Amino acid sequence: MDTRIQFRVDEETKRLAQIMAESQGRTLSDACRELTEELAEQQRKIITHDQWLTEEVNAAFSKLESGQSKFVSHEEANLDMEARKMKIRNKAKK
Repeated sequence: MDTRIQFRVDEETKRLAQIMAESQGRTLSDACRELTEELAEQQRKIITHDQWLTEEVNAAFSKLESGQSKFVSHEEANLDMEARKMKIRNKAKK
């Protein structure tokens, strides 16, 4: 089911927006619809990422609670990260 969105802008803004849309072979309604769809897609991506992140955090806490997690020192984590970065850089050079 489609829904309708209405909003108000001054005449000059509408006129200029129509000129721009028409120069691109679109109507002003087309341009507004496309912008609305783009905004909705951006929000879908945010929601998907948030859901994924929540699942990852919950999995990490589950591992912690079940005793399956391994803690490393800050220094050890930094060394591991530097090794990973170096590996990636070396791949890129090939």
